[in-house]
Amino acid sequence: MFEGLFQPMHLLVILVIALIIFGPKRLPELGKGLGDGIRALKEGMKDNSNAAKTEATPEVKAEAKPDVKPENKA
Repeated sequence: MFEGLFQPMHLLVILVIALIIFGPKRLPELGKGLGDGIRALKEGMKDNSNAAKTEATPEVKAEAKPDVKPENKA
């Protein structure tokens, strides 16, 4: 029927095991934390790709004059 790692029966077994381990009160907190983490990861990846695009187009800067110190001849 379904070929792959996460078949519906597998997901159901994983959910039951998580419910037994963490309990019904703690499971929604874990789900919320997981969702927040995934959302932060996606935003971080988006910010990183935007930063890479801005680094790819360098700005033209004026050349800096070298620091030349006058010699004291005394």
